[in-house]
Amino acid sequence: MMYDQTRAQQPAGQTRRPAERRSPRPEPLLPSDEQDKIVLRLRHALNTFADTPREALEEAESAYDEATAQLVNALAERRRVLRAGWQDRDPETQSDELRLALRQYREITQRLLHI
Repeated sequence: MMYDQTRAQQPAGQTRRPAERRSPRPEPLLPSDEQDKIVLRLRHALNTFADTPREALEEAESAYDEATAQLVNALAERRRVLRAGWQDRDPETQSDELRLALRQYREITQRLLHI
């Protein structure tokens, strides 16, 4: 077992349970049902390519266009919600609330950069 310096520095009785140590999984950018629809369209395009290559390619392109449009809409909505959480608040808003918003912006931006 590895030495956990953070845990060792906590006062007795304040150790975190395993579930508290893990960061929560990020919320998917697109709902799973929408993802499934796009994946089915891509599979259909792949499965029909041998018989109708041009139509299959057009369907794949259409699935791509749908995915990017939905992603842009989802990101715009996520930004709107994040911004509403801090923009119109009192200038004396607690730094913890602002820190949380900053963390959320960082998380979504990092996810975008790793696509």
